[in-house]
Amino acid sequence: MAFNNLQEAIRYLESDSELVRIKEPLSIEYDITEVTDRVVKEGGPALLFENPVGYEHKVLTNLYGTEKRICKLFGINNIEELESKISGLLDVSPPGSFFDKLRILIDVIRAGSYFPKKVKSGPCQEIVLKEDADLRQIPVLKCWPGDGGRFITLPVVITKDPETGRRNLGMYRMQIYDSKTAGLHWHIHKDGAGHFRKYTEGKEMPVVVSIGPDPITTYCATAPLPDGIDELMLSGLLRESPVELVRCITCDLEVPSESQFVLEGYVKAGEERIEGPFGDHTGFYSPEEPYPVFHLKAITMRKDAIYHATVVGLPPMEDQWLGKITERLFLPLIRLQLPEIHDINLPVEGCFHNLCFVSIDKRYPGHARKVMNALWGMGQMMFSKMIFVFDREVDVQDISQVLFHLGSNVDPGRDIVVLNGPVDALDHASGIRGYGSKMGVDCTRKFKEEGYPGKWPKKAIMTPEVQRRIDEIWNRLGL
Repeated sequence: MAFNNLQEAIRYLESDSELVRIKEPLSIEYDITEVTDRVVKEGGPALLFENPVGYEHKVLTNLYGTEKRICKLFGINNIEELESKISGLLDVSPPGSFFDKLRILIDVIRAGSYFPKKVKSGPCQEIVLKEDADLRQIPVLKCWPGDGGRFITLPVVITKDPETGRRNLGMYRMQIYDSKTAGLHWHIHKDGAGHFRKYTEGKEMPVVVSIGPDPITTYCATAPLPDGIDELMLSGLLRESPVELVRCITCDLEVPSESQFVLEGYVKAGEERIEGPFGDHTGFYSPEEPYPVFHLKAITMRKDAIYHATVVGLPPMEDQWLGKITERLFLPLIRLQLPEIHDINLPVEGCFHNLCFVSIDKRYPGHARKVMNALWGMGQMMFSKMIFVFDREVDVQDISQVLFHLGSNVDPGRDIVVLNGPVDALDHASGIRGYGSKMGVDCTRKFKEEGYPGKWPKKAIMTPEVQRRIDEIWNRLGL
């Protein structure tokens, strides 16, 4: 069973020597970031800063910073179990289209009592602030010297489609401007931005921000789910219990009842303000740009509220494991449309969208190119800047194997595809924001029809019989 709230997770991790309490008074400007950055890059523990200077609330960072901790938080033995959990649900579905299977997956989740559950009250409303609500009383970090201000980095932003009533949870950073306003950084492709576009100028769209619900629900706000699947349903599936929701004080939205802080407010169509710069997960500052303004109406919180933050920057950082969770969870869904795919690796060095290594069971000429184009047409995979396709036997999780086959199997003039399309809004290399070029590289063995004369050479490897014979006498060789 997963943890219901951060307090439970902290107690468990501390008992298992996976969390350290920092009693030294440290500033929320830079100091906590520098400590966190050093610990993350060494694969160290989660950090609970008990005395942020000038604030009464503790600050939690690096909760997701290692594979071992991810497994503890998700109640699994290894990260591959996430893939198996989704695959197991899909295996029960009868043959049919991708959308048939997806609908059955949704039905299975609902039937399994994973649908969110409404409750009348919850810990997140133990304290209610309205007129005296002040965003500056929360120990929001200023991470990097070039940042435009203090940024909430793990906000679970909740909106609702005004036409369908469908809820969305997204993670869009928020820059604190003053006591009552903040910048809301959602890109044009995101669901929250899609909801907002349906409001005419001057109209107010309710927005609620949960900070620090249970660890799995926080992750699910980052998950690139297909339209129609509630992120809270995914959380219930991964938690193996429904997320409890409580109605907000000032609007008709619901929020996880175990949240640490809840910011209730709205954004007004047509109103924007400059947000940024921000030291982002790409390792570079994203620039100043206009984004919607969040207006605060109320803050509700737990009596023992802890501010949950992450520090992003030059990888590897804590978010590498959030990306790996997404990679494992969504591989079975990708295989629904592309069953020839064996594995995918979105390496942290590629910041999740710059590099994609994929292995396939190649069956016909042009198969690698078909897979490239199909991936670019799948949801947020459209942001993949470079896709490298390998044969099935290549372990794409092993960068040594990836580089070997990339170097040995590719003829650049024949095997590289370049085209234009949407790119991640944080990609500073593209000349136009959100639009640029992509590259696909066919790293597979080539067929005659693909322009390779003769037969592709075989690898020089020993026979299994010899390997077994040497295995049997290995201990006698004194090596």
